[in-house]
Amino acid sequence: MADDKLEMKEGCSRRDFLKMGTALGVGASIAGANLSACSEAHRTAPGVPIIKPLETVRVGMVGVGHQGKGHFQSLLKIAGVDLHAVCDTVADKVTEMQGLAVEAGKPEPKGYSRGEYDLKRMCAEEELDLVVTATPWKWHVPICVEAMKTGSHAATEVPAAVTVDECWQLVETAEKYGKHCVMLENVCYMRPEMMILNMVRKNLFGELLHAEGAYNHDLRHWKLGGLYEKEWRVYHSINRNGNLYPTHGLGPIAQCMNINRGDRFDYLVSMSSPSRGLQEYAHKMLGADHEFSKANYKLGDVNTSLIKTVNGKTIYLVHDTNLPRPYSRINLIQGTKGITQGFGDMTHRNLIHIEGRSEEHKWQPLTDYAGEFEHPFIREYQATSTGAGHGGADYLELARLIYCLRNGLPTDMDVYDAADWTVVSGLTEESVAKRSRPIDFPDFTRGIWKTREPLGIIGESQG
Repeated sequence: MADDKLEMKEGCSRRDFLKMGTALGVGASIAGANLSACSEAHRTAPGVPIIKPLETVRVGMVGVGHQGKGHFQSLLKIAGVDLHAVCDTVADKVTEMQGLAVEAGKPEPKGYSRGEYDLKRMCAEEELDLVVTATPWKWHVPICVEAMKTGSHAATEVPAAVTVDECWQLVETAEKYGKHCVMLENVCYMRPEMMILNMVRKNLFGELLHAEGAYNHDLRHWKLGGLYEKEWRVYHSINRNGNLYPTHGLGPIAQCMNINRGDRFDYLVSMSSPSRGLQEYAHKMLGADHEFSKANYKLGDVNTSLIKTVNGKTIYLVHDTNLPRPYSRINLIQGTKGITQGFGDMTHRNLIHIEGRSEEHKWQPLTDYAGEFEHPFIREYQATSTGAGHGGADYLELARLIYCLRNGLPTDMDVYDAADWTVVSGLTEESVAKRSRPIDFPDFTRGIWKTREPLGIIGESQG
């Protein structure tokens, strides 16, 4: 749950008085954007905040370290954004961002750096439409809740939450105050994933039955090498055992399978291997006397989980970050007419087989289908996003979010997605601790999933 020091009493600020509980307008468009279908039924569906367009989106940025700095730089390039305020516990980082804004010909954002809770002062004092957070995980929910309570929409880096209770807190706060709360899952905006979603929507794979995803990424150097301030991320490996980072592999699968939009996750089972990788790496790189060499790591090196949906579909999900290995997200989608799998890039390693199109019993490169099925959003914004993090996806996710806010549209990923994709972390911990017993998913939508329309990322004429 959120730290109670961050809880603001209703009515304690000018923004609370003026805005609390009001669905604010958000605004204008990136010209030509065509990412998701937005029928009137979708726009007014239960659980979707109804917002009015704003000409400019005033943004407060919280956390401007490694990933946050990249987001700040992307936001400087997006039309209709006013980077109004920036907050970090390290004053020099705030000063650096202010300098970047001025260099870009933008007004200097107001700086907040008086410790961990200065974000509370920022939310109270500034007139913001959107608060973006890229902080250590424990702060994601408190910051998002504070933003929504004081009249702003919220966007957070992954994972959106750590515990089941935190997921419910995000959902209930977004519903209470009529605000968008979006998890910035950049993998959903990567070229192969968007192309595959386009192919799914055009029924190339037939009825989807099974999918596989993963976060297979050797993070030993990053966890133990000082990338994360005060090494905050390694303590999750010391104290927790489950799939701690599920959304990169799961998010695109959920969109393809219409999770929360005609189907939902029903239950999962999870198990973890022994933990060896971080101990051995710490001994080798830091010496036997270092605290991380002596630590007892709970996180199994490979966590494997199986998810069943209400409609009977199956998902295989892996978390593997503590062993030597090349990167992979698996990226497997399988239906009655074909299958695709890959490693998360657009190289020869991404493969596809479509009955009637592919040679029988043989794979072909996914790139063979790019001319026909490249996602129109990628076609339009590939040049604009060049140079941004994660192959441009960090820019695309923010550009799309701002587009939706400026046009009063539902966001592609909403608070129910943030909760459902993230809650896997807490549920796998519970399953692992109970000898891989099945654990039910909460229904964060409270039944709305049955009638919500699928995400319509399918055509060039859809805004």
